[in-house]
Amino acid sequence: MLCVNMSKSVTILGAGVIGLSTALYCARRGMRVTIIDQKPRQRDGCSFGNAGMIVPSHFIPLAAPGMVALGLKWMWNPESPFYIKPRLDADLMSWGLHFWKAATKARVEAAAPVLRDLSLLSRECFETLGLDFGLVKRGLLMLCKKQQTLDEEAHMAEKANALGIPAEVLDAKATAALDPAVTMDICGSVFFPKDCHLAPGSFISAVEAELVRLGVTFLWETEVSGFKTESGALRALKTSRGEIESDEVVLSGGVWSAQLAKELDLKLPMQAGKGYSLTLANPTQLPELCSICTEARLAVTPMDGALRVGGTMEMAGIDESITQRRVRGITRAFPQYFPAFEEADFAEVKPWSGLRPVSPDGMPYIGRTKRWKNLTVATGHAMMGLSLAPATGRIVSELLADEKSSVKLDLMSPDRFA
Repeated sequence: MLCVNMSKSVTILGAGVIGLSTALYCARRGMRVTIIDQKPRQRDGCSFGNAGMIVPSHFIPLAAPGMVALGLKWMWNPESPFYIKPRLDADLMSWGLHFWKAATKARVEAAAPVLRDLSLLSRECFETLGLDFGLVKRGLLMLCKKQQTLDEEAHMAEKANALGIPAEVLDAKATAALDPAVTMDICGSVFFPKDCHLAPGSFISAVEAELVRLGVTFLWETEVSGFKTESGALRALKTSRGEIESDEVVLSGGVWSAQLAKELDLKLPMQAGKGYSLTLANPTQLPELCSICTEARLAVTPMDGALRVGGTMEMAGIDESITQRRVRGITRAFPQYFPAFEEADFAEVKPWSGLRPVSPDGMPYIGRTKRWKNLTVATGHAMMGLSLAPATGRIVSELLADEKSSVKLDLMSPDRFA
């Protein structure tokens, strides 16, 4: 995979997991890579506190039939899994309209095989990166407390198997046999054996160390204030460290990508979906598999002896503050599935929050733009940033090397809302 063009320079805007993965694949091809990020190196962004799941099981986009009605219902419960802060905001209203238009059966059926291909490619990439970050390949459980939910998940399992994603419906006894170290109060589950998990911090540290070894330049605490353009190309970036020229530019700035896109006359509808997590350093019990508490929309992941519980989607703009009622929704729901735990177990745990970049149709933005011939976009992955990062990095490196993408990109085009 090495040495496409030693003279090609690539500047990546954003040092989250998407930007780092893109830098890794580009640098391994012999490109000269610079990463710019407005935050310090010891940052705590969306990539760090997430659930650490690699999930081919998640082949249904966020914008799906029924989600609009469910979202409206949840909005009135301050501890529900989903909340949109009411506000007069033109971007939010436009985003909501696009979401409503995308939440159709036909759109989901078109998107599912694309997300499958992207996820399975990413899983393969995690296995072949050649870095030590503790990938655990034991699968994932979709835990269901209600029979109605289990029936719905069983229907999803049928779709998964039809797409080539293995899934098995289990009763409570069979679920317990898969993970006997933990007590669960459920009626059953769906098991996805291809899913994996890891500790996000370990993965990011391993990638950063490899990038340093490969000679990648990091510009931390650096603001991008504008661009110099010529003949349909970005010739230089105006930054707080001066102008930086580059042959290729990759926009992977998470929730901040939309504002930079506006300065480039691009339309990337995006909302910041705030997620929360709490990590128990010495849990009462430690599962061996990661899981999703289906009705509560909680993600549960063992990480190096600790246990991380995360969830919620709060859309309140670019606001990184902690909303305690959202945290209470997590701590109250978790013991309902894992009765060996109590809400009080989380009393001394400091909550983490991160802003996920959420596109209105539930598909990431990956690809070149028509407006600027040397700009490639890689953002909008919502809750799937870590899971899809290696595949996204590989695809972007293919585009920059003028090769055919490993995955069909039509539904992920950054120009689709233009």
